[in-house]
Amino acid sequence: MNQNEENPFVQSGWRDGKLETCHDIKRFAGIPTFIKAPLLELQENPTVGIVGVPYDGGIVRTPGTRFGPREIRNACWRVNEFNPEIGVNPYAIHNIVDCGDLVLSPLSISDTFESIQKGICHLLDRNIIPVSVGGDHFITHPILKSIADKHGTVACIHFDAHTDTADEGFGQKLNHGTMFRRGIEEQLICGSDLIQVGIRKIYHDRELDYHQEHGIEVISSRDLRNMQPDLRGKFAEHLARLKGKKVYVTFDIDFIDPAYAPGTGSPEVAGPTSDEALECIRALQGLDIVGFDLVEVSPLMTRAA
Repeated sequence: MNQNEENPFVQSGWRDGKLETCHDIKRFAGIPTFIKAPLLELQENPTVGIVGVPYDGGIVRTPGTRFGPREIRNACWRVNEFNPEIGVNPYAIHNIVDCGDLVLSPLSISDTFESIQKGICHLLDRNIIPVSVGGDHFITHPILKSIADKHGTVACIHFDAHTDTADEGFGQKLNHGTMFRRGIEEQLICGSDLIQVGIRKIYHDRELDYHQEHGIEVISSRDLRNMQPDLRGKFAEHLARLKGKKVYVTFDIDFIDPAYAPGTGSPEVAGPTSDEALECIRALQGLDIVGFDLVEVSPLMTRAA
């Protein structure tokens, strides 16, 4: 470390009445923000914006993900800036900010769709790469609409235990299990450039027919396990065909086995471990990622477990 660089573990200000907002290394001090990022209005020229999307009106099973963004912020005090596995400090590359939460109606899924789309468009208009924290998986649909408005039809990497290509749920076309069928229909994503990873539950055999018809690639959780011991390298080989394309990444927390991530409303056993999930994320290096989301975190289910 350069002598002129500040060592984050050498604390100062405790005798000076200093006020800390986001970066105090003590977990009980400061304002909780996503990965300890400064707030949007406090950062010049932000390049990556993490935004909370506290909505769970698209869930057909167990609600509770509206509380995800708040609890994820609280958990972020364990995050270190430097990632030794890939040798990167994200803050050395990007001006990362916490954009706060989108204001959404808990009663109207159509109003919520419009609000999410407009909110993400505001970030994209400022050339900010949106990282959205849900909320249920329905939120990916309006986000993809915003992404496609800026970039056109994109490729998509979808980490999940479920395919989410149903046509409807309880007669409704918009819910947390229909986003990717809607995305293909509306040309927000290209079916042949959609890679679904960690799939281990198929509700109807018709889903597989739909996948074959649109050229969707499915990598099951067992497929991932068979890629060991070089999971990162072998998974990256599957992703290589997306290089040079605009890519959106969506990560449903139920991708991970509930033994490691119990806080979700649709847990499915026989999923990847925490380490395997991280190796999959590390394999994304080199792709032109234009947006990312993390969805289906339900803190209430964590407490129940």
